[in-house]
Amino acid sequence: MRETLHEQIAANKRASAFYAFLIVLLLAAMGTAIAGSVEPDFWWAGTAGATGLGLIVALVARVAGPGIVLSVSGAREANPQEDRVLRNVGEEMAIAAGMPMPKLYVIDDSAPNAFATGTDPKNGVVCFTSGLINKLNRDELQGVMAHEMAHIRNYDIRLMTTLAMVAGLIPLLADMFWRFLRGGGGRKSKNDQAQIIFLVFAVVLSILAPLFAKLLEMAVSRQREFLADATAAHMTRYPEGLASALEKISHDHDVLEAANRATQHMYIVNPFKPIEDRAKSLFSTHPPLEQRVFRLRGIMGQRDAEAVEPPRPVA
Repeated sequence: MRETLHEQIAANKRASAFYAFLIVLLLAAMGTAIAGSVEPDFWWAGTAGATGLGLIVALVARVAGPGIVLSVSGAREANPQEDRVLRNVGEEMAIAAGMPMPKLYVIDDSAPNAFATGTDPKNGVVCFTSGLINKLNRDELQGVMAHEMAHIRNYDIRLMTTLAMVAGLIPLLADMFWRFLRGGGGRKSKNDQAQIIFLVFAVVLSILAPLFAKLLEMAVSRQREFLADATAAHMTRYPEGLASALEKISHDHDVLEAANRATQHMYIVNPFKPIEDRAKSLFSTHPPLEQRVFRLRGIMGQRDAEAVEPPRPVA
């Protein structure tokens, strides 16, 4: 049975919240295991310390502006001609989304792609490549604009930046633990059995937790792409525009020179296309393109079916 648009949005939000909770849980578990392997009676200090460190990093990520991302990407403010094209579709989507019009930036690159940044809807930025502006028609540009504005409205950028930084603490703690072991470890505790259990727990986590954290981070990224697609379909009332844009961007042969591994998850389509072709991998930042297009056209088919469905007789 095909899910409705609102069911898809609700399911994607629940999945993202669950994955984010697991990342925080992993961080707390790492702190608990490391502290317990040093002094079993004070395992709670590791839990509190790791969780507190995660909160501090999350606060730092929240106040970080989009300037670094735009600078690294080589983006500039849209010129009057580009601004006119983008503003026409942007103003329509801003009204549909019930949010302020974002600032418009452009990357001078023939490869079609786009991303959004900003900490909240009042400070949102949408960045298109010049190739995207030149190669897509109005309906497709509208679909891409709606997708990126959906990321801003859903606070995806802030969420993903925060999760990336919090998840990055897990391999950092693992490295610190291995250095601690190579240095001879801590003193023996009176509770030898508990210390050994915590030590084994810490060794296992230091090996597996960084891998799981990366998997969960990528899973959140994929769910937010699905959520932005569904939200964009709701905003435009024409899912085919975004579906067609995704196909054009994915099949384009130009390489986006401005992209890098740190920013690849922000783009509407993974700019590293060989990885996108293998998007079924758990480490992919984006869902499989075919699955995204299938879902969008499923929404379109559902809307068409509802349009032609005869009214039900009143009892």
